[in-house]
Amino acid sequence: MGRSETKTTPHRAAGRALAALERAREAHSREAALRKRQLLRLLARATLRSAGQVERLHELLCFLRAYPDDARVLALVEALLARFDRRADLRAQRAALAHTGIAGTDTGYPFFHPTAAWLARRWPALLRLDRSDALAGDNIARALPILVTALEAAALKELALPGYEAIDRLRGRAPDAVFLIERIAAMPGDAFTREAFYDGINPSCTLAAGRDTPARTREKFDGARIAWQTGPLRRGRPDLRREIARAPRALRRLSPRDGQAVIELARGAMVARQRDLDAFAYGSAGDVWRVDDGDGYAFLLNGVEPQRRAALAAIYGGLTLHNGVPVGYLQADLVGRSAALSFNTFETFRGGESAYVFARMLAMLHHVFGATSFTLDPYQLGSDNDEGIASGAWWFYFKLGFAPRAADARRIVRVELARIERNPRHRSSEATLRALARRHLFFELDPARPLPLPPVSQIGRAVARLLGDLGGADREGALRECSRIALRRCGGALRGASADEQRAWERCAPLVLLLPGVERWHVAERRALGDVLRAKGGRSEREFALRLVAHARLHDALFALR
Repeated sequence: MGRSETKTTPHRAAGRALAALERAREAHSREAALRKRQLLRLLARATLRSAGQVERLHELLCFLRAYPDDARVLALVEALLARFDRRADLRAQRAALAHTGIAGTDTGYPFFHPTAAWLARRWPALLRLDRSDALAGDNIARALPILVTALEAAALKELALPGYEAIDRLRGRAPDAVFLIERIAAMPGDAFTREAFYDGINPSCTLAAGRDTPARTREKFDGARIAWQTGPLRRGRPDLRREIARAPRALRRLSPRDGQAVIELARGAMVARQRDLDAFAYGSAGDVWRVDDGDGYAFLLNGVEPQRRAALAAIYGGLTLHNGVPVGYLQADLVGRSAALSFNTFETFRGGESAYVFARMLAMLHHVFGATSFTLDPYQLGSDNDEGIASGAWWFYFKLGFAPRAADARRIVRVELARIERNPRHRSSEATLRALARRHLFFELDPARPLPLPPVSQIGRAVARLLGDLGGADREGALRECSRIALRRCGGALRGASADEQRAWERCAPLVLLLPGVERWHVAERRALGDVLRAKGGRSEREFALRLVAHARLHDALFALR
């Protein structure tokens, strides 16, 4: 039989259908939607021959779920994703696809303590220690005697067993990761000391695939109104000022029950991508907001539990949704009108509407929290962050209108822009990108009122000097004295305060003593100062953020502290 007479094998037909669907991904017409439906039906029955092809299909389905042409395309996509973990080709390639976040595959990562504890509570039978992590094994061997009874500790010291073998001798029927996490939970101390102990061991864990374990395949926020994709994606460069002026469609605070579901979705999205974010790990179910931005976009924002809040910034984590599908995440550290940004588009959706979504995030932060000054720190730009260098993050933000203030960075920019003018095909070298990424980038909505970076470290040093002078090593006593003086200056701001508000007040009280001339402020300004600091421990930290923006005298005084 000649080559021209060879019949197409099922594998080849499936590969061709996959390639055709990739080409048609962003075509939007009645004919394109029909073609997508035909290809989806074929791929539902097909068997792909490689792990790479299975992953490519998965990414296409996730993309089409977020940007569907019509209800029939979406229904086919949803059906394929719902049974993706049961596909024969997925099961055949399961080992090769480990750690991709695809349903039916295992996920491994050295999760931080709150995430590891959450996984142990939710899926105890599926969480195990990764025994290829030799360093963690050594750390476990040293830590175990502290975590068990005196008689067991004596035996461990005499036997000198390797860590994983030692834990097997002790754990009985409990899974090894769960045993370690629960023994640390039983330690004396508080949540902070137990967390530090666990993170000192830094064990790697593997979460085996389960029916409802975190997976990118299953991620979706229920109840979202669908916006059908009938035209090309917005890949242009938006005008940031124009976008920021356009308010989101609606802001709604969620009930604690719905808020908890949002935090679970966010934590799962991080686990499935081998990431961890403190804003999600310590998310407060009572401080969750849905910002409807129209055209299928929404932001789900959550604040942090009162006992885990930062001393000065109000920190909010968030998921970016399109048609209910998480397409990225964010974090904003808000100090008055200043917002320090972390922004990430998930890999599946990069190259699409990232610039537009970033602009809408700035608009959301302006209208929801009052931010007018936006900054990106070196890590976001590529400092100690290879992903940021590879993605060209610095130029992405610079072309949108962000700019450095540091003289050395501005000098490099002038040189690079001159090279680009001479040769439009010029691309900055990795060394140049790393040099640029050492400095912050800034964008001011109101250039006439630029803000410096919040002087957090300077304030911390001043507080250290103040507490040292007041109490030496007795920081607790010094804080109580600060609180007593601050209360007198602010007119008894703690009447009727909750325990969280009292705790926040005491943590922030040294600021009152550092503010120059606060005794000469108008009595209403001093009472409002007390209300701002008390709001740090309120149910929603958004109130603290807005009160600080509204208190112009306090806001300016904080940024002037050095």
